[in-house]
This record gives sequence, structure tokens and C-alpha cells, in this order.
Amino acid sequence: MERDMLTYALLFDVYGDTLTEKQKLCCDLRYNQDLSLGEIGELEGISRQAVRDNLIRAEAQMRDLEEKIGAVRRSLQISSALEALESAADLARQQDLPEIRTYIDCAIGRLKE
Repeated sequence: MERDMLTYALLFDVYGDTLTEKQKLCCDLRYNQDLSLGEIGELEGISRQAVRDNLIRAEAQMRDLEEKIGAVRRSLQISSALEALESAADLARQQDLPEIRTYIDCAIGRLKE
């Protein structure tokens, strides 16, 4: 469940602007502010079921966009590559390989742009 919350928080960060205002609000309260469905319903004056329905539709839409566009997947891949490169740069520094370290630092800089 925790992994799903993180996944949807990432999807919401990228694709949130494509949702309706009600869906955006429900997603923000759920994924960014960690409120329960009941708490969101109370806050918005709607039923818990209405909150759930809004989240289900929003999640489906964001998953569909991610499947088509893949922005979150690519971002996670780049982050993973950066971590690997930074580890390699540290190893090059430890083994006194300045040319390799420079090459790796250059690659890291390009990825961060």
C-alpha cells in the first residue's frame, strides 16, 4: 500500500494538471497530505464513496497517461543512472583515476540538465 501511495504521488506530480479540479483536490489530500478517504469526505462535504470514485478515476487516467508517455518511468530511470554514475565517480576518486572521474562528472552534469 505504501508503494502505491508513493507511485500515485509521483504520477500526480507529473500528470495532476490533466485531472478535474475535484480529482486534483482528492489526490492532493490523499497522496500529498496523507488524509484518509473519510477525512477527505468530511473536509469536502462529500461521501467517502464519492472520494473513492474520484480517486479511482484519477488513478486510472494517470496510469493510462504514464503507459502512453512514460515520464515517471523515465525520471526514475534517470535518477537510478545518476546514482550509479555518482558511485562510479566516487570509486574513480578513491582509486585516483582523475580522467575517468572527469568523464563521469561530465555525464552526470548532462543528465542533471
